[in-house]
Amino acid sequence: MKARRTQGARGIFTNPIGLALFVGLLAYGAMQSGFAPSPDSSGSSLAGGGPSFSGYVTRIVDGDTFWISSKDTRIRIWGLDAPERDDPGGPAATAALASLISGRTLTCRQRDIDRYGRIVGQCFLPDGRDITAAMIASGTATEFCRFSRNHYRTC
Repeated sequence: MKARRTQGARGIFTNPIGLALFVGLLAYGAMQSGFAPSPDSSGSSLAGGGPSFSGYVTRIVDGDTFWISSKDTRIRIWGLDAPERDDPGGPAATAALASLISGRTLTCRQRDIDRYGRIVGQCFLPDGRDITAAMIASGTATEFCRFSRNHYRTC
């Protein structure tokens, strides 16, 4: 009869589920220890996500999408859900976003790329105000809770 080999410490790294669990626990431990910032940390106005970029707003598409001079694609505002231009409330949301950001220089943090190829960005005005928070406060748009995970505390 052959001796049965035990899994040992190496086995967890050859099992995809074990490896994913290990990496997840490692990342969680790093966040809890303060070694790595949590995705929703407020230590920086540009917390979470990918690279930052800045530019001036060149065109408003609707209440949650615009063009910026430094990118060749549309920017979809992270965490914001505004009615489409042709839907009830759409013209008001588009006008509110236009009055808030048209021609202004914004700083954004890329959070994702959506299924339409748009950059999903958390964007800030020169005075530090978060565009999503300002649009929610205006009453013309709501928090997109599915993606924001209650970041703006309105879900």
